[in-house]
Amino acid sequence: MTVVPLIAAIYFLVSGGPFGLEDIVSRSGYRGAILILLITPVIWAVPTALMVSELSSALPNQGGYYVWVTRGMGRFWGFQEAWLSLAGSVFDIALYPTLFVSYLGHFAPAVTAGGRGAAIGIGLIAGAAAWNLMGAKSVGESSVVTGIVMLSPFAVVTVYGVLGHAAFGGRAIPLHNVDVLGGILVSLWNYMGWDYASTVADEVDRPQRTFPLATGCAVALVALSYVLPIGAVAMTGLDANRWSTGGWADVARAIIPGGAAGAIAAVITIGGMLGAWGTLNAQMMQYSRLPAVMADDGLLPPVFSRRYSKTGAPWVAILACAAAWMLCLGLSFVKLIVLDVLLTGLSLLLEFAALVALRIREPNLPRPYRVPGGLAGAIGVGVLPLVLLVLTAVRNKVEPVGPINALELGAILVAAGVPAYFVLRRGRPTTG
Repeated sequence: MTVVPLIAAIYFLVSGGPFGLEDIVSRSGYRGAILILLITPVIWAVPTALMVSELSSALPNQGGYYVWVTRGMGRFWGFQEAWLSLAGSVFDIALYPTLFVSYLGHFAPAVTAGGRGAAIGIGLIAGAAAWNLMGAKSVGESSVVTGIVMLSPFAVVTVYGVLGHAAFGGRAIPLHNVDVLGGILVSLWNYMGWDYASTVADEVDRPQRTFPLATGCAVALVALSYVLPIGAVAMTGLDANRWSTGGWADVARAIIPGGAAGAIAAVITIGGMLGAWGTLNAQMMQYSRLPAVMADDGLLPPVFSRRYSKTGAPWVAILACAAAWMLCLGLSFVKLIVLDVLLTGLSLLLEFAALVALRIREPNLPRPYRVPGGLAGAIGVGVLPLVLLVLTAVRNKVEPVGPINALELGAILVAAGVPAYFVLRRGRPTTG
């Protein structure tokens, strides 16, 4: 992949467009949503992008963040990094078929009624697995086209909002369901994934230069694609309580006058489905590389390292991951997010720790890009993300998942990584 396809791939790994932001508006209001979406990149996305730029330029290996943590902190912690990422992926991947079905349901409810929604989700995962067998280059190039088509209707919505086509006037209507922490959680998820593309670093052209450039451009693109359309809709005076998961099409119908509203709503619905598909496709690309690299390191059975001879794609890992990801399609959007943010966020903290460990253990490691500020800068860049993850843990404590809450389920999954390491490494040589 070159710079532009990598920017597009990172965009879909992190964002997939403004879809999924609806819950931030309904829980925090327009001002709260815009404030959250502007602050989150500063205290979450930018520090993460800085860390990823240094480590991906210094160690551009397939396996990305798993390789960083293994080299900086040892084989045990490298396994925990991969374990947390793959455990989080079970909930992360399920989000995108959920969004796809939600948008399709707004457009054609009968199509997703009954058990048909779950069948569509399973079909999407199977389709993404088939596409990924064609290799990372194919995923990156398709992301460019998908991104352009997906974002075009939001440009129209933004223009209508800015031109002042008011949907409602009068005083502001109070929110019915205020949940600022819930809004922050959704924002964290919408700004999470800057490290994901690192797992296919060996399939990127000149990764030492391409990764920092593509990551910086993607941060700006993601933030703008979030804030501009929401800010434009806020100018119309539309009641924030009318926002719901998958509801961008309804927003378009409310603010765009005349016959154009139905056409734009239909295009937004298609864009939402494309965004969910593009993100699912890109996420499958990065997650499926982890089992393959772990198998190469002797931490999973050798069968996971088998690659498709024509494209180099790890076909056994792709198919095994796809089968596991189909299991969580029944959970709600918010439950999937809180579990994903908790597990993936903890894996991210290990990456910040690896940044510091490598600065201490390998000070002479060539780093085409460095987080500024020396060792203190490397330590300080992870402080604000840590604070946000503490807030995540607080919010997870009140989110029920069956007989327990999300924090308890997350803790069980995290703890399971320790015995899993000793079971899976039994009888295999230690390499790090």
